[in-house]
Amino acid sequence: MAKFAANLSFLFTELAFLDRFKAARDAGFDAVEFMFPYDYGKEELVKQLQDNELALALHNLPAGNWAAGERGIACHPNRIKEFRKGVELGVQYAQALGVHQLNCLVGIRPADTTFEQVKETVVRNLRFAAQTLGDAGIKLLIEPVNTIDVPGFFVATSKFALELIDAAGTGNIGLQYDIYHMQVMEGNLAQTIESNLSRISHIQVADNPGRHEPGTGEINYPFLFGFIDRIGYAGWIGCEYKPSKVTVSSLGWLEGQT
Repeated sequence: MAKFAANLSFLFTELAFLDRFKAARDAGFDAVEFMFPYDYGKEELVKQLQDNELALALHNLPAGNWAAGERGIACHPNRIKEFRKGVELGVQYAQALGVHQLNCLVGIRPADTTFEQVKETVVRNLRFAAQTLGDAGIKLLIEPVNTIDVPGFFVATSKFALELIDAAGTGNIGLQYDIYHMQVMEGNLAQTIESNLSRISHIQVADNPGRHEPGTGEINYPFLFGFIDRIGYAGWIGCEYKPSKVTVSSLGWLEGQT
């Protein structure tokens, strides 16, 4: 049976961030995920997780200046030292929060760089991050993101993400497969998931168009959830969608799924 984690960066945004943990538990979730923990102290996040008996499925490595439009810095050749410091910070938070997977958003390709230069930088950074996280018992993930919502994002397909993982040459990198992003970029969802099941460490969901809750768009989620269950995916499924209404009212699609 599928296991769903509430993404607190997207769900329950009617509430202050620290109040979303209780809202997730009250809505029936056993786990949460979020994009970044770094604006909050480790202790206050640990308290929310413990008080509400929630597991933390995932968070991201630092991704540069998000407010300024940056979506990761692993593809920036001139920011390798900054990336490495971010990896160290990510590990500190992950160890405190008890999370065993960290996602790397590679970022938007900088101007005045060549494809090969950027690819080499990404592979180098992935290799470093995978080793550092592995030493701490944490798995590194890499996520392809669609280039309609994020023009210029360097890793936009599952195939290219897997090529980068192979080039890094380490067993400590998995694929974060966001169904919404991959529906936009490549479709063929069920076959891609099945073909790469052993390499997919985390799945996220939203419907298309609109990135709203499952059942609001073109993706056949009742089939897809059943299919994912039948082929043996055992990880968390992160609910990273924009509710089309108040969050609690958007959760009807979960009935019968858990």
